[in-house]
Amino acid sequence: QVQLVESGGGLVQPGGSLRLSCAASGFRFSAYVMRWFRQVPGKQRQLVASITTADSTSYADSVKGRFTISRDNAKNTVYLQMNSLTSEDTAVYSCNAFLQPRNYWGQGTQVTVSS
Repeated sequence: QVQLVESGGGLVQPGGSLRLSCAASGFRFSAYVMRWFRQVPGKQRQLVASITTADSTSYADSVKGRFTISRDNAKNTVYLQMNSLTSEDTAVYSCNAFLQPRNYWGQGTQVTVSS
């Protein structure tokens, strides 16, 4: 059974940091591109960051220099380190595992940036 379980979300003050984790099981994690998306109610889901099987990373312009995606294939886990958070980063963050045609999603974790 495929599972992606996010953790690490919560309430943080502007300028603060959070580290999200996504623990995967039920598929060959190391073979998949791993991605973090975020969504705000009423808006389209946004791709935040991705990491390939070769550890090549890419980021949305809005998070470049602030967010870092990484993966640990031994632990079947992908991380998103988020620094210098602003209210614009408030969203539900979901991890995604992609290997065409397979596309798996986690349930999401809420990140709220507020003073």
